[in-house]
Amino acid sequence: MKDYTRDDIVRLVKEEDVEFIRLQFTDMFGQLKNIAITANQLDKALDNKCMFDGSSIDGFVGIEESDMYLHPDFSTLEIFPWRPQQGKVARMICDVYRPDGMPFEGDPRQVLKRAIKEARDLGYTFQVGPECEFFLFDTDENAMPTTNTHEQAGYFDIGPLDGGENARREIVMTLEDMGLIIEASHHESAPAQHEIDLRYDEALAVADNIMTFKLAVRTIAKRHGLHATFMPKPRFGVNGSGMHINMSLHRDGSNLFEDSSDAQGLSKEAYYFIGGIMRHIKGMAAVTNQLVNSYKRLVPGYDAPVYIAWSTTNRSPLIRIPAERGGSTRIELRSPDSAANPYLMLAVCLKAGLDGIVNQIEPPESVDCNIYTMTEAERRRLGIENLPGTLIEAVEELKKDAFILDVLGKHVAEKYIAAKEQEWQQYRAHVSEWEIQQYLYRY
Repeated sequence: MKDYTRDDIVRLVKEEDVEFIRLQFTDMFGQLKNIAITANQLDKALDNKCMFDGSSIDGFVGIEESDMYLHPDFSTLEIFPWRPQQGKVARMICDVYRPDGMPFEGDPRQVLKRAIKEARDLGYTFQVGPECEFFLFDTDENAMPTTNTHEQAGYFDIGPLDGGENARREIVMTLEDMGLIIEASHHESAPAQHEIDLRYDEALAVADNIMTFKLAVRTIAKRHGLHATFMPKPRFGVNGSGMHINMSLHRDGSNLFEDSSDAQGLSKEAYYFIGGIMRHIKGMAAVTNQLVNSYKRLVPGYDAPVYIAWSTTNRSPLIRIPAERGGSTRIELRSPDSAANPYLMLAVCLKAGLDGIVNQIEPPESVDCNIYTMTEAERRRLGIENLPGTLIEAVEELKKDAFILDVLGKHVAEKYIAAKEQEWQQYRAHVSEWEIQQYLYRY
């Protein structure tokens, strides 16, 4: 994270010939928004005087209280590498405030900052490493997105089988130009599917980086005549796109999840953190998997979790513990997908884990065999429950979890639930192509 001062910002904008500055923020559903100002309005922006109409943003406010102010986070200043070299374009990520100077309770970034403060008050720093998956599909003759691809590459394949290799390489280089550190990138298991892993960092920086990542991926893909999508399951019959989240808590630079004296190498804090996640995961699902389409990824047979369990040795449960120990000891939550709002997702993950630590919630025994090959009776005997199977099931679980509702806050929770219930009703009323193919000629 860069430690820019106001003077640094003014100097950099002048020295780098920046003509436009985008003031970016994220709506409740993880969509990046911005207003653009010219460099001669920079002082106004730095004085937190740039205003926008909050009633025009999904999940924010009504027209009777529409004025909102953007407070830029100086550390997030970046110049877009893909814009012109004269009259450059930069961005700053902003927090949203009300006219009375109070943080807006419907701003997802503020939700995460509240959770981070509570962790800090307990002496913890929350470190996160996301594994971001996406598809690169062909566009049609009008440059509109399709779900078509000409490649048939699979896991870890290389060019020329990997038809998106050049685009992925440019994405990585662009992200590094913008200050992100990329740990790895590769072709994923489905044709046209890719993964890029971002370096471990503190949670707020990671959430900001995920939003930057999505913007860069879409922008560079378009330059290659491709369409990048973070839709969880865009094609039937192949794996969907997840966003596995690696998490650990630190204090004074030490990883608190490590304990070399434990048989699994895990500390009490790590076990309790797992216990908290498992207790609240049903209520979290509407946040970690926010779309109707999300639940078409969470089905057996496609390398996505379905069952609420944890393991140190296999990848079928919800939570796995990667093999690395010592300072790299971490918990990997495998259910979130790439469409999730990263601010809300990390907030509920952190607070659920902290609830486990504060209340010493013991997780069940680890399940170190393939859960998918178990019978239903075997799973029931072990107390293994399912994740919600549809968006509306997830919303109902969220409504029952007072703790997760409190993490989101009253404003976000009410607006979010209402929007997701409406999304489900629209889906229920839609007549799909599958129904036409199945029923039209029979009945």
